Amino acid sequence: MSGVCVPGVMYMPPEGSGPSGLTPEAEARLRVSETMAAAVRDAGEPRAVPGALCAACVRLLPVTGASVSISGGKGVRVTWCASDRVAARMAELQYTVGDGPCQSALDEGAPVLAADLTEGPASRRWPIFAHEAVGLGVRAVFSLPLGPSGATVGTLDLYCDRVGGLAVLDLRTALCVRDAVTVALMNLQTGDHARNGAAGGDTEERVASWVAASEADHTEVYQAVGMLMVQLDVDPEQALDRLRGRAYADGRTVSQLARDVLSRRLSFWSEAYGGDAGR
Repeated sequence: MSGVCVPGVMYMPPEGSGPSGLTPEAEARLRVSETMAAAVRDAGEPRAVPGALCAACVRLLPVTGASVSISGGKGVRVTWCASDRVAARMAELQYTVGDGPCQSALDEGAPVLAADLTEGPASRRWPIFAHEAVGLGVRAVFSLPLGPSGATVGTLDLYCDRVGGLAVLDLRTALCVRDAVTVALMNLQTGDHARNGAAGGDTEERVASWVAASEADHTEVYQAVGMLMVQLDVDPEQALDRLRGRAYADGRTVSQLARDVLSRRLSFWSEAYGGDAGR
């Protein structure tokens, strides 16, 4: 029987532990910590870190892709990173329709697991999102809220191209991954940064650059919402809802429609007087 000997004592690994002497949950947390730290270290420049973290999420879990969205308040969300094109489109889809597991996880501050978008409860809970996601090849989505002490600042969204939920150990690993991504977002000094005595300001600037790069993708949306507020005489939330509705009706993303509004190719002036928004 294996064990670690010290004078007069035989240490026995806890029941259910692996060869390392750690419980499965502790092993999962260690693997996540090592993988995510390596992803940050190997990324090189700060701008590459978010993408490296998303790719690491996929390596750690039995999922097809992953994305991280940051919430800036009701109706305001930016994609921080995505592991692939479908993950990015799914994040944009949820932003466009204003619904889906990501939004529910933000609202509830708890994990939302949709194991089958093709039928059943998930397809009925988010019918529009589920229909569009399935069209992208997505069959299951698992959204985990990010943030310390119950404060939700975003979500980690995992998707699979097949129907099915996460096994218990995989869910534990996913929660560990969620914690690691939260640390990255919250700018906590761990690992090499702490050992090397990195200045807090330096790390804050790094995180700020990640967020700024992500927000740049949605700057057009905020500007377009401002124009619609004037054209339609509505508040920001109503303006965003109108933009989302038109984008979905046209089969486009909110970002694409916003660029048309900013370039004056699309105006909502006529809609304010009972007509249809025109080009």
